[in-house]
Amino acid sequence: MTVNWDPLKKLVQQEQRFLLTSHVRPDCDALGSELAMAGVLRACNKDVVIVNDHPTPPNLAFIDPKREITPLDTYQAGSPQPPDVVIVLDTSAWVQLGRMAEYIRAFKGKVAVVDHHVGEDDLDAVLLKDTSAEATGRLVIEAAEALGVPLTTEIASPAFAALATDTGWFRFASVRGDTYRLAGKMVDAGADPAAIYAQLYERDTVGRVRLRGVILSRVAVELEGKLVHTYVETADFERTGAVYSDTEDVVNMTLAIEGTEVAVIFVEQPTGEVKVSFRSRSLFNCSEMASRFGGGGHKAAAGAMVEGPLESARERVLEAVREEMARLAGKR
Repeated sequence: MTVNWDPLKKLVQQEQRFLLTSHVRPDCDALGSELAMAGVLRACNKDVVIVNDHPTPPNLAFIDPKREITPLDTYQAGSPQPPDVVIVLDTSAWVQLGRMAEYIRAFKGKVAVVDHHVGEDDLDAVLLKDTSAEATGRLVIEAAEALGVPLTTEIASPAFAALATDTGWFRFASVRGDTYRLAGKMVDAGADPAAIYAQLYERDTVGRVRLRGVILSRVAVELEGKLVHTYVETADFERTGAVYSDTEDVVNMTLAIEGTEVAVIFVEQPTGEVKVSFRSRSLFNCSEMASRFGGGGHKAAAGAMVEGPLESARERVLEAVREEMARLAGKR
């Protein structure tokens, strides 16, 4: 699948003010794509702001050294001039936009979506999607090429972080030869893999390490080791000194257990909802399972926000996972 970038070219030719946004609980692909796209548009002499409902997680703040990404409340308090175009990056779902969904629904201008996820809602937008792309960061680089914008360090660094994290630092099945060729272009343009890796993976807090210990101590194994799951309670954050973003990627540690085909982690939220993350290295389709609970993502990695309390959410989701795994086992 390839993207026809002509609609974006037209928007850039016709409009001046752009607002970029992404999903709640933004990850590195969301943030990196926003920052890289901002660099691309500014190279085209456009006015750009980046506005998210949720603040940038502390462990990812390094990606935005100039603090360009503005929380929605701060942005609205400044009585800004309305943009001509809103570009949504790294999601196509209303539910993942949080309060930015209300902003976009009331917006009278043009909307575009740049995304690589399978599921989508009708955002009444120009869709610039490629579900075969490893990360939305790749699509931003393709957009730059389509617009004739040379890669700079400002564009390449956040885009590299987006690509590297959404491929599990180039170890997921989505990686292909062209992934490395794209990464090479970004390195040549100024991205520093060693520095980015150090910022992402070599500065854990004591709280994060303690929380990981709690999560791993609760690992449960079922179906002859094929299903692994664990959970986090809200009280765990206070006990360990961790923050909610510290749960990101921990599910991948459980998937690393030998023989595991499906891994699930449940994270209780302050609202009473439960964030569920699915991972698979089998025929099990995480995106389809997440969609049953109002979420989405990719075949090998997806998530959803489920109504609590925690214990009932675990029971409902795990029962669905077990049934699907049994169905797939019957097809073998």
